[in-house]
Amino acid sequence: MKIEYGCTLGLPRGIVWRDLKDGNILRNSLPGCKSFVEQANGIYQAELEINIGPIDDVFIFEIWREKEKSPSYYRLLVKGKGNLGEIDTTVDILMEESQGATKLTFCADAQVTGVLSLAGERILAAGAKKSLESFFQKMEKEMKRRLYQLKRGSR
Repeated sequence: MKIEYGCTLGLPRGIVWRDLKDGNILRNSLPGCKSFVEQANGIYQAELEINIGPIDDVFIFEIWREKEKSPSYYRLLVKGKGNLGEIDTTVDILMEESQGATKLTFCADAQVTGVLSLAGERILAAGAKKSLESFFQKMEKEMKRRLYQLKRGSR
């Protein structure tokens, strides 16, 4: 299943690059996140409640980055397992800066098994896009809040 999503965050690319890799910001931004813990250098374990159409389950994910090209690209590898099946995803994230804002392009290739595969690609893709929209909206708020706190602390 292919999922593509794009959005523009009203922040410079350097800030987006830094904060997209911050465990605290990710934990606060991921929809349904119950935990998000770094297990080893750059490898995270996340427990996420996924509620998409007929899918309502808690999944344990292992997430890690590879092929980083600072500050414009990296690839995420995501493997998750829940009672209803497994998810194995490769995600390419591209970042372009324009006039102080960052355009993000998110391209994922996901393989699902078990009951998840019975839900149908259209339902899963629509749910994933809705979750991505929520994630990036929350993430932008978290990034702006952090930036405000940093500026306020330097006074």
